[in-house]
Parts: sequence; structure tokens; C-alpha cells
Amino acid sequence: MENLDIENIEKYYDQAIEIGMNYGPKLVLAILTLIIGLWIIKAITKGAGKAMEKADVEVTLRGFLQSMIGIILKVLLLISVASMVGIATTSFIAILGAAGLAVGLALQGSLQNFAGGVVILLFKPFKAGDVIDAQGYIGSVSQIQIFNTILKTPDNQVIIIPNGALSNGSIKNITAEPTRRLDLKFGIGYNDDILFAKSILRNMLESDERVLKDKDVEVYVAEHADSAVILLARAWVDASNYWPLHFDMMEQVKLSFDKEGISIPFPQRDVHLINETSA
Repeated sequence: MENLDIENIEKYYDQAIEIGMNYGPKLVLAILTLIIGLWIIKAITKGAGKAMEKADVEVTLRGFLQSMIGIILKVLLLISVASMVGIATTSFIAILGAAGLAVGLALQGSLQNFAGGVVILLFKPFKAGDVIDAQGYIGSVSQIQIFNTILKTPDNQVIIIPNGALSNGSIKNITAEPTRRLDLKFGIGYNDDILFAKSILRNMLESDERVLKDKDVEVYVAEHADSAVILLARAWVDASNYWPLHFDMMEQVKLSFDKEGISIPFPQRDVHLINETSA
């Protein structure tokens, strides 16, 4: 009985030595690879964060991308370490791929919005505070989130636009430039003095302090319309003064034209009645 126990102990001892000889170096190498790999991944994510900070990437997107880079690299590292110690990883990779495909199909719309948010935050077609015209809405950008962009309209309504549609559609950034050209159209009667009307418009714009002095005020005859001669006045202003000056000119030009006897005609037609008498 004692001889049998000694034989079993020797057998297990020999098996343990054999396993240690076969898997010990692999296990040590795998542990070293894991430790060194985690250190490298930490350095990579930290370096990516600094690079994105230098590139002025949005803070929200920067943190998200750093986390994604770290997770992906750690998964690849664990798969590599598992294969080093002899664990079959083919089935594991297949399961991960199938799970990723299923999640992707289930979250197709959300992933599209996420991708759109990444594009917007990276390429910055607009930023918070800009006034944009997109997807049929005009408003000031309140927030740029990962999945949605939030606008506030001039009458203080909140509009939430999915980033997928926003990144794939046309966007007009109204306040991207510090200055804007103000175009104003006014109609005068065909019997009025065109040169006099043009001089009134020019003097009014040139005397307004909100009009930029480094660019000339321009006044043209733009069109011979059905009921009026259309005058086009152009001036450059700071973007913040665009609408205040626009509305002031609409009022002041009407008052000045009335004072100077220049008409602003409404649409009208001449009707000629022909009286045909029977023979």
C-alpha cells in the first residue's frame, strides 16, 4: 500500500515537472508580455491624448477615443497572451466578431449618429455659439454631443438634430466669418430720380457707424421689375450688426424716401377696356 502511494506521488511529481517544463517558460513569457503590454498601452493612450489635445480635439471626444483605444489594445493583448499559453483563441475571436456584428446591426442608427458626431467634432464645420442653417432649422449651436447637436432658435426653441443627418447634409455656418455683406433691395417708381435715390441710400449707409469703412458702399440698379425699378445697396458690417442694421435700414429708407418724395410703388397693372359696338 505504501509502495502504491509512493508510486502515485512520483507519478504526479513527474507530471508536474513535465507540465512545468512545457508551460512554465510560456507562462512566464505570457506574464512578462502582459505587464510590458499594459505599460505600452498606457503610454500609447497617454500619447494619443496629448496629440489630440494639441490638435484641439473636443474634450468629450478626446476622452471617448482614449478609452476606445485602450479597450481595443487590451483586448488584442489578452488574446495574444492567451494564445502564448496554448489557449485556443479562434473560437473566442469568432464569438467576439459575431457579437460585434449583432450589436452593430441593432445599433445601426445610433452608430451612424456616433460616426457623424466624431466627424463634426474632428473637422469642426461649426462650434458651440455659431449660428447655423441645417436640416431646415436656423439657430445658435448650444451643445455638440456625441449623438446629437442641440440648437436654440431665435425665439428660444430647442431643436435636437441627430449628428448622422447633420454630418451628411448641407450646413450653412452663418457666423463663421467675423464680417458679413448686407444686401438691401428697394423699389422706386419709374418716374422717380434714380440717381437721387441712389445717393440717399449711399449717404445713409456711409454715415452709419456700424458700416465698415475699409470697404466701399455699393448701390446699383438691380432690376427693371413690373412695377418698380429695383435698387440694390451693399455694405459690409460686423456679423453681430447684420440684423440690427438690416431692420434699421428698412425703416429709415422708407422714412427718407417719403420725405424726399420718392415713391415705393406697390404692384399695379394698367387695364385698358375696349368698348366694341356691334355693327
